[in-house]
Amino acid sequence: MPEEPNKTEELSAPAEPAYFYDSEKLSDIYTKLLQRNVEVEIFTPPGLDRNKKYPLLILNDGQDSAAVKVKETVERLVVQGSIPEIIIVGVTAADRMQEYGVAFRTDYHGRGKMAKAYSDYIITELVPYLTYKYPISSSPALRALAGYSLGGLSAMDIVWNNPQVFGKAGIFSGSFWWRKRDTKSIFYSDYRDRLMHLQIRGSKFKPGMKFWFQTGTQDEQSDRNKNGVIDSIDDTMDLITELSRKGYRPFHDIHYLEIKDGRHNQETWAQAMPNFLTWAFGNGY
Repeated sequence: MPEEPNKTEELSAPAEPAYFYDSEKLSDIYTKLLQRNVEVEIFTPPGLDRNKKYPLLILNDGQDSAAVKVKETVERLVVQGSIPEIIIVGVTAADRMQEYGVAFRTDYHGRGKMAKAYSDYIITELVPYLTYKYPISSSPALRALAGYSLGGLSAMDIVWNNPQVFGKAGIFSGSFWWRKRDTKSIFYSDYRDRLMHLQIRGSKFKPGMKFWFQTGTQDEQSDRNKNGVIDSIDDTMDLITELSRKGYRPFHDIHYLEIKDGRHNQETWAQAMPNFLTWAFGNGY
């Protein structure tokens, strides 16, 4: 009696062709601005087409890209058709407390001394190099800068001050507590002393800019104003309020993602990454 055909084999679909981004690390590139060698990791789609222009994502804290699952998340979203092929560049951090921050001044503890130099490096050295070496779109609407924690604060500051280069900012658990006066001071005020909030309040509306914010309900335990909401969420929501007062529209120009039980770590940021990438580059960008 002939054997029945293996039904599992009969019904199995042909395997999808493997789709993997290429990765290249550039190191030992000295910059006078930061007075150090900078390492960047560049992820490009397979079969890079130099006759087209790709959207660009630059990530602060590029050393976290593997832990945040950047490469595999982009690959999966591209295969699903959720986003187009993009070029991703992760910039490895050095002294985060000095190179990240806001460019216009240090915080109350003297941190952020190199934030302006880091911003200048991104704008005047890294982006020009990338656009020379790779087929990257010149449209700010197709360029995003993102980061985690202090790297998120840095991303917000750089994007806000350079709308001719970046049109979108992605902030994962942003350190928007960054302030010019210690909270222990009797003169401290959230309204007067948080530096990113001050900067937005003192600036003009900049057309075409979009902002994505993520927090986790377990980002931290601190609640300095004792209102029952952790500072990470309070500081982010207050910044969204400042942006809204400038004319940016929630749900259109501003997207907010709050992850229940999300923590201040790479696991939570990896969970949020598909939402950010789809927001930044999906649906016709």
